[in-house]
Amino acid sequence: MSGVLEIDIDRGTLLALYRQMQLIRQCEEQLARSHQKGLIHGACHTYVGQEAIAVGVCAHLRRDDVVFSTHRGHGHALAKGVPPRQVFAELFGRATGCSHGRGGSMHLFSPENGMMGTSGIVAPCILQAAGAGYSFKILESDQVGVAFFGDGAANNGAFHEGLNMASIWNLPALFICENNQFATEVPLSYSAGNPDIGSRAAAYGLPGISVDGNDVLAVYAAAAEAIARARSGGGATLIECRTYRTRPHAEGMGDFTYRTREDVDQWKKRCPILTLQERLLSDGFATADELQKIAAEIEQLVAAAQKFAEESPAPDPGTAADHIYAPPRVDVRPVSAPLAGTREITYMKATQEALAEEMAVNPRIFVMGEGIGKRGGNFNTTVGLYDLYGPTRLCDTPICERGFVGLGCGAAMTGTRPVIDFMFADFILDSVGEILNQIAKMQYMSSGRLKMPILLRGCVGIGHSAATHHSGNYYPLYAHIPGLRVVVPSSPFDAKGLMKHALRCDDPVMFLEPRELLGMKGPVPTEDYEIPFGQASVVQTGSDVTVVAIGRMVPQVVLAAKPLVEQGISAEVIDPRTVAPLDMETILKSVAKTGRLLIVDECFAPYGIGAEIAANIADRGFDDLDAPIRRVNGLHTPTPYSPALEAAVVPQVSQVTQAIRELVDE
Repeated sequence: MSGVLEIDIDRGTLLALYRQMQLIRQCEEQLARSHQKGLIHGACHTYVGQEAIAVGVCAHLRRDDVVFSTHRGHGHALAKGVPPRQVFAELFGRATGCSHGRGGSMHLFSPENGMMGTSGIVAPCILQAAGAGYSFKILESDQVGVAFFGDGAANNGAFHEGLNMASIWNLPALFICENNQFATEVPLSYSAGNPDIGSRAAAYGLPGISVDGNDVLAVYAAAAEAIARARSGGGATLIECRTYRTRPHAEGMGDFTYRTREDVDQWKKRCPILTLQERLLSDGFATADELQKIAAEIEQLVAAAQKFAEESPAPDPGTAADHIYAPPRVDVRPVSAPLAGTREITYMKATQEALAEEMAVNPRIFVMGEGIGKRGGNFNTTVGLYDLYGPTRLCDTPICERGFVGLGCGAAMTGTRPVIDFMFADFILDSVGEILNQIAKMQYMSSGRLKMPILLRGCVGIGHSAATHHSGNYYPLYAHIPGLRVVVPSSPFDAKGLMKHALRCDDPVMFLEPRELLGMKGPVPTEDYEIPFGQASVVQTGSDVTVVAIGRMVPQVVLAAKPLVEQGISAEVIDPRTVAPLDMETILKSVAKTGRLLIVDECFAPYGIGAEIAANIADRGFDDLDAPIRRVNGLHTPTPYSPALEAAVVPQVSQVTQAIRELVDE
């Protein structure tokens, strides 16, 4: 046959492609039956009709190449080498599943096979594949990152941001659009101004091609060329595979309100398995008996997978909270406050030193952000580092926060340690979905097999008349999310020690730096040290009242407490340093001594960190209290511009002094 001869494919490869497509089809049909029987507890998105795409692409991938997939990912997992019995067990919610029962149909993880996960959210796989490409660039590897996604993702911002980044940085990535013509139930003909998705690559300076996604040989040929290009340094490719899913969006959903039975029947006649079967028979590459034997072998394999899954145990409920965070390091040396006479540097210089020192010893660290290259960052966070490490490790980005945060996620999954510098905390809100749904959950969903060593840093806090889009704090939002470490240093000493720890741990860290403290000077040792997360600092000892202060409020509280000494009021000031994890033991110990608690936080009060601290004390330290818990917070309002208005929404030193005095008098 002409197609075979054109791509020079041998009989063994042809039969292997046929076998893989049979495996996916029979698995999917059996999973659909299992869903009807109630053996699958949640959604089940089958890949029936699209088998040629996963098989044609993955046939060229090595075990160490990586795949990032979407909610319709069973076929990708099977084609990448995940054993069928692990796929079945996962959908049945069993401990032997590829995600140990944590994922189900939409969250299949098998990093040992290069299957880096499927996502129930549309399009993050595009960014993660770009991130894998960036890792391979840093590591000087010839590995390839592949994203499989549907036509709906091609209308998502991540598509634009991912392809643009892959282009400008020449990343070894493949973007495989499985255009099955419907995003859930919305036709591409309606939802796209340019429904020719393959042609969109030209807008990003990338090669793009559209192929018949039901012809495994066409997909195989296109993927061969694209993967060879990526491995040899030629960069990324977009391949649009035009296909059709012949089962509903998800099992159990209605199917004929947005398309007709006639359309589905017509596409069934174009079945990719039947198409290849006919070619194999007509061109003499196989006999009917040989193909029937392959189908029968797969039938037995699928039956064994079903039996294995049904007989596998459910996960131990006691493991439900395992792997939220990486195992704690045991080699962290204790650190105390800097000695008197230690050199003094600014907060900003302290963090720059920490980053510079770690980049010198860890070649897997790279930094991304707007203006962090030659310029050295808006707040001099990377000054001088570009000259040492160049544009790959100090990478200036387009203005695409979702894009480079999602890329950082994929990079962290594949062996490097990204530092994402987002300048102001407000800017990163465009990427909150990537942080909360992907970065924070990756270790958990992969049962600890994937680490997430990513540092996300930027300035927080009110000042300099920056107004409402450059003044947010937001740490209560991130502290609420399992899987994130949230750090808010208040001194140069703490900033350097906490950043050192962040750059050595395997958890995602939100490193939030109060802008008004960046110029503050303080003692910072020259020797190496780090401060573990979850260890509060007793900034000042006292006996009459405990004052817990966060971030910028720490030096403000110290100032507020000074005039009270002459009045015989002794305040103990505690800085949690990290709001997630929160060191309640130090706070409880202090309240047991003083009997009073005041919490001072620039963030507004409702649903904040102060409420969490107060609830803990009420629960565990109520008997030690001699007065009600009090709080001083900023006003519950967006941040205004005018200096007069700005001052009115931030806690002032005089307010804190008065609050301490009133609490002691109660």
